[in-house]
Amino acid sequence: MAKEKAKKSSSKEYSADSITVLEGLDPVRKRPGMYIGSTASAGLHHLIWEVVDNGIDEAMAGYATEIKVTLLSDGMVEVEDNGRGIPVDVHKATGISALETVLTKLHAGGKFGDGAYKVSGGLHGVGVSVVNALSTYLKAEVHQNGKIWSQEYKIGKPKAKIKSTGKTTKTGTIITFKPDDSIFSETEFNWGKILDRLRQQAYLTKGITMSIHDRRDGHKEKDYKFYFEGGIKSYIKALHHNKSVKNETIYYVEKDTPEAKVEVALQYNDEFNETALAFANNIYNLEGGTHMVGFRTALTRTLNSYARNHNLLKEKDENLTGDDVREGLTAIISVKITDPQFEGQTKGKLGNAEVKGAVESVFGENFTIFLEEHPKEAEAIIGKCILSSQARIAARTARASILRKGALDGMTLPGKLSDCSSRKAEESELFIVEGDSAGGSAKQGRDRKFQAILPLRGKILNVERARLDKMLANNEVKNLVIALGTNIDEQFDIEKLRYHRVVIMTDADVDGSHIRTLLLTLFYRHFTELVLNGHLYIAQPPLYQLKKGSTVKYVYTEEEKVSGIKELGGEVQEAAEENNEEDDNNEEEEEVVETKKGGAKIQIQRYKGLGEMNPEQLWETTMDPKTRKMKQVTVEDAARADEIFDMLMGGNVLPRKNFIQTHAKKVENLDV
Repeated sequence: MAKEKAKKSSSKEYSADSITVLEGLDPVRKRPGMYIGSTASAGLHHLIWEVVDNGIDEAMAGYATEIKVTLLSDGMVEVEDNGRGIPVDVHKATGISALETVLTKLHAGGKFGDGAYKVSGGLHGVGVSVVNALSTYLKAEVHQNGKIWSQEYKIGKPKAKIKSTGKTTKTGTIITFKPDDSIFSETEFNWGKILDRLRQQAYLTKGITMSIHDRRDGHKEKDYKFYFEGGIKSYIKALHHNKSVKNETIYYVEKDTPEAKVEVALQYNDEFNETALAFANNIYNLEGGTHMVGFRTALTRTLNSYARNHNLLKEKDENLTGDDVREGLTAIISVKITDPQFEGQTKGKLGNAEVKGAVESVFGENFTIFLEEHPKEAEAIIGKCILSSQARIAARTARASILRKGALDGMTLPGKLSDCSSRKAEESELFIVEGDSAGGSAKQGRDRKFQAILPLRGKILNVERARLDKMLANNEVKNLVIALGTNIDEQFDIEKLRYHRVVIMTDADVDGSHIRTLLLTLFYRHFTELVLNGHLYIAQPPLYQLKKGSTVKYVYTEEEKVSGIKELGGEVQEAAEENNEEDDNNEEEEEVVETKKGGAKIQIQRYKGLGEMNPEQLWETTMDPKTRKMKQVTVEDAARADEIFDMLMGGNVLPRKNFIQTHAKKVENLDV
């Protein structure tokens, strides 16, 4: 009976009244992450991308030639295009203007059914209505048929009906909006991020002009304009800035097929890494998809066929593999399709099966012609691929002797590794620690149940300038590969990852920064999926300990140090540091006297290394999940990440020198 009563009670509680129905744009405000990915910086900028995408749709349809983004004061953004303008006549199904329909209804617009666009981007077609829902203010201004039409909104709801406000000789749409700071944790737009995005879109939409203007209070007025007649050929040229190339002539093909409009551009360089970027309807597909599969299949087949036909590969030689032909490759694959099918909310992977055949056919046939017409460049490309093949065979031998099956199963883990007792990867963490001293503190301070420690001896190999065979001969790299359990490169298997959090923990000085950069390069180049899946983190050890009597406070930046001293009742003294540079090397403590008469002194300890902290301090500040600060490593723009790693770690000195000279004055806490 008791069970029966319980059943009746629970069924009564869960009734029709329990179901919440969200009207209009309410679902967006209730669960914004479902529509824009996050409410942090990435989601904030996504609002701009969605409005810009409307202009790009007009451009791809042949109606717009210019898109302008202006950052205004008070967190406002204005996006203008010179397309046809969003329709303003009454929509039959909704009984309100088409403009208001687009701005207030999810899944309303010219991207659905037999609408205005054959090809379009945007986030599942909900773009501008989502921007409206997540803005405290939005104004839409449409120039159309000689009139200016205007309507204002507050949190997604119209403040008044659409009205004509004047005459005009131009066409287009202007959307001005202010993101809701009660939704977003960050509301400051990043100029560089917007610049990079608009530049990329200008490359992908040949012949369109993209401009960005900064008119924010407290910011220097800035204006940039992008126009690339060469489209993705210009993109390849930009990616190869300061690189030595194998084929001076950039390969390019553009062709319409029944399945898709296909554009491919490529060029080879002297380096070891591949940069292949795939786009569908101007949306970057981080995980590739069917267009990437079609491209890679045709690339491998075509180069093998050419090499055999021209006796560059002998009968006894193995065929070139996909990895061989992708070493040093920079390629852009862009397709425009009517009905794109993406896998995942972020459109990371294209799923249209028919696109594979279209790209494979168009690229394969045209690339064969290119190789025949450019024999010297073809020979240089094949020569690069053959060298890669020889290195692969050497690496295979090295891998066979180093990464035995038993080692990867955890039977012969590195002796330096202090493993955790848990065998559940989802709860386990691996701290990669610089030096034996810090390693000792970390081993003693950790929680042995779920935290493993792997100390590194010195600086690891710069993998930006090394092939796999040389990497696997390096003990530090080898130990890390075995500890992770995933293998490496083409044999990498994310399912075998032994720790779901891999944490780089280095000193807060120049050497620590260098080691961190070396490790980031290794992970980005050779454990890419580990980074993309959010498993890589950077620990944030404190810079200072502030101590007043029994009160101890840890601070992580110079700004926190100043505010921390004030919180403890102290006065910041800026005097002697510059005058006592000679004595500063060994001095780790200074005193600040309180402003209150007779108050205790505040002791300040500067941590120059993790090894200076005892195990308890290291646990409390840097390793305890309840109190620590960690940064998750993410990759929002693969092309930009590739460029930075190449600049900082590659063989070309000049761009690195220019970067250091440009940014040297911005560096804080420099220990020389």
